[in-house]
Amino acid sequence: MTQITPTVPKLYLLTNDDEFELLYQKLEAALATGLIALLQVRRKQVLALPDGKSRLYEEASKIVDLARAYNIAVVINDDIELASTLGVGVHLGQQDGNINDAKRQLAPNQVIGRTCHGNVELVKEAKDDGASYAAMGAIFASTTKPNADIISRQNLIEGCQQDIPICVIGGLTAENISELADIPIALVAVVGDIMDLPVEKIAERCYQWQQAFSKWKTPAV
Repeated sequence: MTQITPTVPKLYLLTNDDEFELLYQKLEAALATGLIALLQVRRKQVLALPDGKSRLYEEASKIVDLARAYNIAVVINDDIELASTLGVGVHLGQQDGNINDAKRQLAPNQVIGRTCHGNVELVKEAKDDGASYAAMGAIFASTTKPNADIISRQNLIEGCQQDIPICVIGGLTAENISELADIPIALVAVVGDIMDLPVEKIAERCYQWQQAFSKWKTPAV
């Protein structure tokens, strides 16, 4: 079996659909811990409003400025044009844009993520296309996507053998992440386990994630 260099995952935070003022306070609390490696702006409810595109631009601009103050990379969900305008990266679903288009429009140092579900062939394709990481999930059912298909452990292990950083997503908590502690994942995407908490609990939860990662084992898959 292929030996993979041991890695400790990094925390990848996604925004939720809170009112913007509350969202901003939560993001500030999380980013100030220094434990967030990557931030995704995903505001589907805002985008669905009649003036959604302009509102998203305004919100994303403020979020990007906040993240830059903490030197944290940002990706925009499914919108290459907005990512290009703001000078940040992008995360693309399978039907939400082409990696080559993103590479043409974004600066070379920007992150480009790709949703690959539980499909190892899609992970290989993401790697061949030059994505920065491939996202696999759902690992568990979540409040965000309660009906998402749960991927098998074997598929996740095979995805981690494809020589591209793997991001896991879906129902992950600082407690259940230990079930993946022998798999060399690069990023752990979290929404509800952090963002559904009140502002005053956010930092503490980020530190609990750090403690969970400190127990990571040496993977060999």
